[in-house]
Amino acid sequence: MASKDTTTSDFSAEDSAVLRIPACIVQIYGGDIGKRVAFDTDEITIGRDDDNTIVVDLSTVSRHHARLVQHARTCHVEDLGSTNGSFINGDRVTGLRELRSGDLLKVGGAVFKFIEGGNIEALYYEEIYRLTIIDGLTQIPNKRYLLDFLDRELARSRRHQRPLHLAMLDVDHFKRVNDEMGHVAGDTVLRGIAQILQSEVRRDELAARFGGEEFTIVLPETELTGAIAFCERIRESVASHPFRENAREINVTVSIGLAGVEPDFDGDQFIAAADRRLYSAKASGRNRVVYDESE
Repeated sequence: MASKDTTTSDFSAEDSAVLRIPACIVQIYGGDIGKRVAFDTDEITIGRDDDNTIVVDLSTVSRHHARLVQHARTCHVEDLGSTNGSFINGDRVTGLRELRSGDLLKVGGAVFKFIEGGNIEALYYEEIYRLTIIDGLTQIPNKRYLLDFLDRELARSRRHQRPLHLAMLDVDHFKRVNDEMGHVAGDTVLRGIAQILQSEVRRDELAARFGGEEFTIVLPETELTGAIAFCERIRESVASHPFRENAREINVTVSIGLAGVEPDFDGDQFIAAADRRLYSAKASGRNRVVYDESE
């Protein structure tokens, strides 16, 4: 049998990209497990209040619990006088403490793992986090990411008194597509709608798969007239788009419910308001946008 020589490889662009990865912390226990926050700013704050970089909604976490600061390539952590303290590998943090790769930072009932920049392990955690927030079929954010995003935008809307709208979109007669053309055809439709949504949303907006044949769109800094125009554009784009699966052409429409933020809304209430309007759109004939709950 002929032997196979080991091939050689030079330092590649991929290797260079690895070295440019910023330091990060990954939440490994308590709250949003798997969440990764890149250390690409000079300071990261952790606490229960909405104005923190990392919001941990646990009663054991203080409103402003700890902060991480970066000087050159060195990262440090400081406790902000929290009730339950901050700990690195079990030792209480006093003053500024340096973080080293692999250190475990305990903040109340949450635990984070610190990963140095350029560490190949960061790539692994990046992929793990991606899998937790991206829908496998459509490759757009999933419900988990949506809820986090919506909480942040609700807090920002309240803090700065800025407009915020939420749209719920449902594919009309989707069960008929699956029953008559098969689930592969249904998947083709869902992927195609996701692509349409992604092509329309701006950088500060979000399109996510809520579940099944439902999608959600978050529109920060958008007044009602602009939100209605956006939803109508989506509705028309879907209705005029021939989705194709092999040689078959699939035509579908969508119904959309649109809600504006109210002062006392939390994420669930906001979604419920948009969902009620979606139900109205379905009940009143489908393939339409409803933004008035009285309709």
